[in-house]
Amino acid sequence: MDIFWDYTIMIKKIKSDASCSEAVGLWNGNYLRVLCTNFLSSFAFFLVAPLLSLYLSETFHASKDLIGLALSGYTITLLLARPLAGGLADRFPRKPMLLLCLFCFLLCFGGYLLAASLLSFVLVRTLQGIPSGGFTVINNTMVLDVVAPARRNEAIGYYGISSNLSMAIAPMMGVWLYATTQSYASLFWTALAVAGLSIFVAAGIRAKPHIAFERKDPPEGFCSFLWRRGFLFGLHMLVLGCCYGALCNYLAVYSVELLHFSHGTGIFFLLLSLGLICSRLQGANALRAGRFIRHASEGLVLSSIGYGLFVLSSNLFCYFGAALLIGFGNGRLWPAFQNMSLHLAGESAQGTAISLILSAWSLGIGLGTFIAGLLVEFQGYGCMFGVVAVLHLLGGILFFFRTRKLYKLWAMQA
Repeated sequence: MDIFWDYTIMIKKIKSDASCSEAVGLWNGNYLRVLCTNFLSSFAFFLVAPLLSLYLSETFHASKDLIGLALSGYTITLLLARPLAGGLADRFPRKPMLLLCLFCFLLCFGGYLLAASLLSFVLVRTLQGIPSGGFTVINNTMVLDVVAPARRNEAIGYYGISSNLSMAIAPMMGVWLYATTQSYASLFWTALAVAGLSIFVAAGIRAKPHIAFERKDPPEGFCSFLWRRGFLFGLHMLVLGCCYGALCNYLAVYSVELLHFSHGTGIFFLLLSLGLICSRLQGANALRAGRFIRHASEGLVLSSIGYGLFVLSSNLFCYFGAALLIGFGNGRLWPAFQNMSLHLAGESAQGTAISLILSAWSLGIGLGTFIAGLLVEFQGYGCMFGVVAVLHLLGGILFFFRTRKLYKLWAMQA
């Protein structure tokens, strides 16, 4: 029986290597398809996201508190789906699951068009969090299957650029499309078409099976990895998400009411996105060399200076300088923490590690938005952003005095 098992594995590897001969470097056709799939699916989501609150208000006459409640269901199902998707990605073929998640994601845009009541729309929106949480984890994990092992570290860094580009372009395109057509239906149809294109691109990905199929021992579970080695990395991503969530949701009002910059918010986020992209491009060599600790250290220092500059200064030079520094910092922190987490997880728990990073980030954004709202209500915007800056600084202190030492110890044992 063992001889038959070994022979089956050998045949599987031969077929896999023959069908995935493109995966010899970084910029191969399969990797580009993975990037395009991520860009298109993210583009479809961010195309409609900025206008959903306006749609609910104008179409169903929903109140502000009801709109917040209606849209929060998506985040809840997203968080619940990601750990499950990570475990499945470690145990079963990833491409069929990716295509299934993308197809269900597409169907939800059709559900937006068919929703005739607020309740039906909320149901569709909430359900969309399940396939969205699935494909974000699975497609992220497929990066590891389509590039040479020596190029995986930088491949993860470049992968984030596709998300950054969609986040920068899609909301502007969505607002322009609605302003031009004055039709929410055209917005939803466009998102549906883009999601369909992402399925077409993903169908062309040829990825060789990951090692979990060939193991007799089961991969490590989400909770096991979290408490054994992933807790600190999840905590860091939670802190980063809290800071980023507070910044994104309250920047516009803070800029107008306290800094009197009425037209600077758009430029702020444009510079932040530019910093993210430039940082990922510039840091590729460091990731390839495996200098994750240095990469994360630089990111924490740059981001902390950026948040401090944002709080302490009130002129345009410091305001826009803070955007660039925060972007440069986060562009280093994301791939550094993700690569460190993957390194500790090993081949059998790649999906689990990625789901932990993504879940902690999303949870952090939600908590940051909620806590920031309470601080603004009782203490004001200045105090709230001061707390954000201090929280980010504390996260940096934790990394320098605890996380990096434990990572070095765990890395030697891995």
